[in-house]
Amino acid sequence: MGGDFGPRVTVPAAVQALSHFPELKVILIGDRNSITSQLSYLGHQPNARLSIIHTDRVISNTEKPSLALRKSAGSSMGTAIELVADSKADACVSGGNTGALMALSRFRLKLLPGIERPALVSALPTASGRKTWMLDLGANVSSDADSLFQFAVMGSALVEEIIGHAPRVAILNIGAEEIKGNDLVKRCAEMLSQTHEVNFIGYIEGNQLLHDAADVVVCDGFVGNVCLKTCEGTAQLFIDKMKERMMASSIKGWIARKLFSGLFNELKTLNPDQYNGASLLGLRGIVIKSHGSADVEAVVNAIGEAIHEVKRQVPSRISDRLEAVLLERHY
Repeated sequence: MGGDFGPRVTVPAAVQALSHFPELKVILIGDRNSITSQLSYLGHQPNARLSIIHTDRVISNTEKPSLALRKSAGSSMGTAIELVADSKADACVSGGNTGALMALSRFRLKLLPGIERPALVSALPTASGRKTWMLDLGANVSSDADSLFQFAVMGSALVEEIIGHAPRVAILNIGAEEIKGNDLVKRCAEMLSQTHEVNFIGYIEGNQLLHDAADVVVCDGFVGNVCLKTCEGTAQLFIDKMKERMMASSIKGWIARKLFSGLFNELKTLNPDQYNGASLLGLRGIVIKSHGSADVEAVVNAIGEAIHEVKRQVPSRISDRLEAVLLERHY
């Protein structure tokens, strides 16, 4: 029910995801009439792999997390988190209020031992064709050095499961030199330099984010969210401008199509929708945050991210890594 478009996007995305992932079962939570109306339009109905749970309430995008927490009972988001907490679902995917999603997840699913705050993480494309994962992307407006250190450990554990070896972990800073930055990043860098559980490579600057300078980039949520939205907006601008030129009916449009069709296909790999689905790390369950403005393809990708994390047992992997780090720091 969340996001800018609600069931008009989430229901078709669920139906598509079922065809893409044979092992998937989907529970759609929200207003039954709205959901069944969309299913009927698509020529589908509830079945063994697609079920509906009716709820009367939707947490709005403007609702404060504290209020959402108090009034979560009977809401679509609250019910989704409850299903994960009660092991009736393996993961929750939501395009709703980010603050409310974090508050409800933290309250009901609880944090892993050694974690003080959850963090949103997602992948960015790079010039080499590989990906860079960045966190936090907005779950926390501000963070202390201990939280940044925990983000680094969680991000490292997640990405190691994906790429198969110890990822390069860096802190986003205003310069690559050790003397640059505020006390927050300097303290975090000192902590990371002292642990063997994280392959820390130092600082990187914002202009290196999309150039495969690191596999994991750590920052606080305010900085991360601004960086993410800037990257997404820039990529979308390039794609839209290229498409506009190529679709022109003039001779210039014909020349653009002949010369740049290959380049346009490459640029489409920068489309933010392909990287939709930010994971809320640090919880005892799996919660994926989809962009509120996501289209059908983007929501399918978010569902795919949830499936991958279930298969990799991400919370358990992070918990194991945290235990090793805490043991190392204790001794």
